[in-house]
Amino acid sequence: MRKGWELPSSEGYRDWKLPMVEVFETVEGEGTAAGFPTVFVRLFHCNLRCSWCDTPYSYAPARPEYEAAIGEIVHQVERYASRRICFTGGEPLMHQEKSAALLAALADLDSIEDIHIETNGAIDLAPFDALRRSREDWFRKVRFIMDYKLPASGEEHRMIRGNFDHLTDQDEVKLVIGNEEDFRAAVRVVRQYHRQGQVLFSPVWETMPPRRLVEKVLAEPLPQVKVSLQLHKVIWDPAERGV
Repeated sequence: MRKGWELPSSEGYRDWKLPMVEVFETVEGEGTAAGFPTVFVRLFHCNLRCSWCDTPYSYAPARPEYEAAIGEIVHQVERYASRRICFTGGEPLMHQEKSAALLAALADLDSIEDIHIETNGAIDLAPFDALRRSREDWFRKVRFIMDYKLPASGEEHRMIRGNFDHLTDQDEVKLVIGNEEDFRAAVRVVRQYHRQGQVLFSPVWETMPPRRLVEKVLAEPLPQVKVSLQLHKVIWDPAERGV
């Protein structure tokens, strides 16, 4: 297991800069926290190129909207009343030690009670898990939502199956279902690797209608799987940003 980083004091890393896409407040659109007011902290860059990605503006050939120091990002978050943060991208853990430092700075905010990290399954979670376990107050509020990629994404071969060892009951495993093959693969992954954490099946609406996915979950049966729809795409235009 990789150990977590030994970060300097908050004063030591507050000036570290990260490429950013946006920081905004809305309601969480999916997962167990769906519907709660949430601040989204979206970092730039991703190590995957999923076929169905809905945020292509968060990685090359697009460019970061701006760069910001960790202290500046924290100040942006503090402007909002929400007590939850979605730490997302792109891939928010791709910047390694800088990602860890920003995560630590956000976890230090007394007003924040939940930070859910949307990570893509192709980043080693071991050092980030060690970081969140290094302090009891961080462990209580920091959790992973691991988006394990299936065949239709084109990136299944990049998944780190050892990441399942770093999930706890407070974490989530999201599997985006694009077609029948994806559904069969998702069932295999859950039965073979899943140990802890809420399992979410989320449909690619264009190729796996939500009704069909519900029918398949019931027929399997998968009584502990939660079907998760993207609430923000129901409320707003799917192409709209900052919502």
